[in-house]
Amino acid sequence: MSGISRDEVAHLAHLARLELTTEELDHFAPQLDAILGHVSSVAQVAADDVPPTAHPVPVANVVREDVAGACLTADEALSGAPAVEQQRFKVPQILGDEQ
Repeated sequence: MSGISRDEVAHLAHLARLELTTEELDHFAPQLDAILGHVSSVAQVAADDVPPTAHPVPVANVVREDVAGACLTADEALSGAPAVEQQRFKVPQILGDEQ
């Protein structure tokens, strides 16, 4: 496989809206070439009879049923709050009036 050139790295950086210095282009070109080489190796090993998968083991969604249970009353939930206003937690304002 021929090496990826600095111009190709610069073009990819431009497409990704990245500003790279000449040193970074020189640094990343061999790394991208190595990555493409590894991808090529994997593509050669992959057989047509093996379906593409995201996980080697079948994954099943194992969640419990959503069952309503006992919960706190508003007074119980607010009992430990440092400040309460109109049955709500009162916190310092962090946003101004501007929108």
